[in-house]
Amino acid sequence: MTGQLNAKKVFVLGGARSGKSAFAETYIENSGLKAVYIATGRSFDAEMDARIRHHQARRGSDWRTVEEPLALVETLTEHCARDRAVLIDCLTLWVTNLMMEERDVDVESAALAECLTQCAGPVVLVSNEVGLGIVPENAMARAFRDHAGRLHQLIAAQSDEVYLLAAGLPLKMKG
Repeated sequence: MTGQLNAKKVFVLGGARSGKSAFAETYIENSGLKAVYIATGRSFDAEMDARIRHHQARRGSDWRTVEEPLALVETLTEHCARDRAVLIDCLTLWVTNLMMEERDVDVESAALAECLTQCAGPVVLVSNEVGLGIVPENAMARAFRDHAGRLHQLIAAQSDEVYLLAAGLPLKMKG
């Protein structure tokens, strides 16, 4: 499933409950490097609390977890190193956070893509593929889908490998 990470950038896309986070975690664990998990999700209810706890329990104590809903570029810059593998989970939650704070998603997305070119160590990025469904019925949902789609194109262009997961099965799209 996974090769030597070195300084690779790996992008993992999939729908809800597709297995993308578990796949990305295994990819990092197989690297043998110190694992850093940058969590972009914020909890606003009990259901999200449960999801966060589930992810934390699955990773175990060998991972260093950094919670950062907005300043992703700065956080990645701080934690990226040759002896560490960084997992960012997930980009669509980050887009949601940026939109909620009325930040310029396109500027932030371009900064993240540029940051990836500067990282000395491996980075695995996880995101929800949201562009395969129907056109959303409201402007905010359409803006979210469009921001995510543009971000995904930028990240895929900077990535050495890109995977799409469905039903727990990875389809290698690049690399």
